[in-house]
Formats: sequence, structure tokens, C-alpha cells
Amino acid sequence: MRLTMYTDFSLRVLIYLGSKEQGKLTTIQEISDAYNISKNHLMKVTFELGKAGFIDTVRGRGGGMRLADIPENINIGTVVRKMEDDFHLVECFDREHNRCPIAPVCGLRGVLGKALHAYLSVLDEYTLEDLLFNREGLREILQT
Repeated sequence: MRLTMYTDFSLRVLIYLGSKEQGKLTTIQEISDAYNISKNHLMKVTFELGKAGFIDTVRGRGGGMRLADIPENINIGTVVRKMEDDFHLVECFDREHNRCPIAPVCGLRGVLGKALHAYLSVLDEYTLEDLLFNREGLREILQT
């Protein structure tokens, strides 16, 4: 399974914010510069992260964003589930658009479903804090 670029950027934003001093506001421009990611992409990502309750945003001059909760409370599996638009690994996972003629008798769906469940279960074992084990190294590279 491969995460979308959208989810990748979402996780990177959370890592960036988590590496900052707690509560300190960060701008989209700072994150864009650190990762060399388009501001337009980041605007969409941060909007969704805010809507999902992972970050707080402050509008206006001197505004920015910060984590809405401490890193220990931000579960990676939850972030991935909220940011990914679908988990249809194969056509038959999408009942509405499935056209595969062997779907009723095929064992692939069950195997891939079990693999997807295992994948998400592993992500559920980790929080943002686990990804921030080397804050000093992150701060140095990201210049936060």
C-alpha cells in the first residue's frame, strides 16, 4: 500500500509542528520552505488537518498554526485514516464500482483486507511523539 502525497504532506506538517516549541505558531511559508513543498498544497493539507482537529489555526497578521493537542495524543493510524480518501486496494473493495467477474468466488479480497487491517493496526501503535524521538535533529534539519 502506498500513502497519497496528501497524507505524506499531512504527516510532515504534524512532524514539523511537533518539532517546534510547544504552542509556538508556524506559518505555511515556513513549512513550505523547510520541505520545499508548494504553499497551495500545504494550504489544502492544513485546512483538512484543522478540520479534523489535529491543528489549531490562527488567522490574521501574526497568525499561523500549531498542534491542537500534545504529540502523545495524536495517533498516526487515526491521522492516516482521516487524510486518505479511500482504502480500495483493488476494485472489489469498492462495492459500488466493482466490475470484477470473479469477485464472488475470489480469495484475494479477504487476503488484502487482512493485510490492510494489519497495516493500519501497526500505524495505530504509534503517536506523533514516537516520530519525534530526535527533536534536536529535526530542528536542525528543518531549521525550526
